[in-house]
Formats: sequence, structure tokens, C-alpha cells
Amino acid sequence: MLNIAEYKTIVFDCDGVVLDSNVVKTEAYFRTAKRLGVTDAQAQALVDYHVRLGGISRYHKFDWYLREVLKQPVTKEAIQVWLDTFAAELEEGLMACAMADGLEALKAKTPDAPWMILSGGDQQEIRDLFHKRTLPSGEVLANLFAGGLFGSPDNKDEVLAREKASGHLRLPALFLGDSKYDHEAATNAGLDFVFLSDWTEVTDWKAFCEENNIEVLPAIASLLNVK
Repeated sequence: MLNIAEYKTIVFDCDGVVLDSNVVKTEAYFRTAKRLGVTDAQAQALVDYHVRLGGISRYHKFDWYLREVLKQPVTKEAIQVWLDTFAAELEEGLMACAMADGLEALKAKTPDAPWMILSGGDQQEIRDLFHKRTLPSGEVLANLFAGGLFGSPDNKDEVLAREKASGHLRLPALFLGDSKYDHEAATNAGLDFVFLSDWTEVTDWKAFCEENNIEVLPAIASLLNVK
């Protein structure tokens, strides 16, 4: 049985966990592709790949897309065009999407455990966003995450290994995620894992969690009801 008080660090994915932003990002991938001149079918191929690889960096997704779908040279400049266009499409949606209920109450329940954001999204974008968005109390969202706000281009395995080695991420630790990659990264790093199902885009999440014996809760607020 999960005991939230036993953890020395709590790691949160961002999209689909702290923010209801999975659909926002999915739509932004489609609009980005269309804006850069591809067909509807090619745009949908990017969306499908994004959904299938939830939690993986957009750098990897655009690299794959240019190579495998558009059959174009993968250069730093080409990737940057896609990254910049995507960021512009995404910003408005991220400022407007819903935020998880219960964040401040859960923070009060875990005062001694540093919180950390670990996202597949762009690191600077996440840091900017979390300093702009505010909680119901008026406090800046970033203030809850003293353990750091981390994202791509580093992947989640790299960040977890680095933060463990530096002593910033102390075990036992809990990872709250909504993708298969979140579970894989947590397991590889020796963190406990809870799958949050309300906003996930993983279509077979029930079967996946049963097969891997993963604890499932609907959302962050559900953690207020555990010990």
C-alpha cells in the first residue's frame, strides 16, 4: 500500500499529470506539420508517432519524422525550424489548459520531500511556463518544485541518473507519470511508480498496468486519500 510520507523525493511528469496538456501537445504537432507544408496524412503520421511514444523528447520525434516520413536530410537547422514552429503553436494552449487539483494540499502533506518535474517537453519552455502559471492561492507553480524543472533535450533516464548521482534525488523516491516511458524510466532508476490515468493518452493503459503490476490512481488529488 502506498505511503506517501515515506518518500524523500517525488518526481512528476508534466503533461497529463500536473497539466491537462496531452491533447494540447497532440494538436500542436498536427498544426506544426500542416504549417510546414505537409499533407494531412503526413501530419497524422507525426501525431500517431507522438502518441505512441508518450514522454519521449520532441527532438527525437522530429529527427525520426524528417528521416522516416519526409525523407529529408536531418540537419540541426532543419530540426530547429520544426522546434521553433512547434513552440509557437504550443505556448497559448499550455497557458490555458487545466492544472491538476490538490497540488498545494499534497505539498502540505509532503513538506520534507523535494518535488521535481521530469518532462519530455523542452526544458526552457517548461521553466518559463511554470514561472508564468499560478496556483489557486496565487503562488507561482514553479515554487512547488524546489527539486528542479527538467526536460529535453536530455531524456528522462539521463536526468534521473544525473540527479541521483549528484544527491539531489534521494531514495526512496516516487515517480508520478502517465506513459509507458515514465514507468520504464522510473523502474530503470529504482523509483516507485504510480500511473495517473485521468489524462493519459495511452489507449491500452489498463492492460499495461495490470501486466506490469503498476499501481493506478486517477489523478494527483487521489494521493490525498492515501496514507
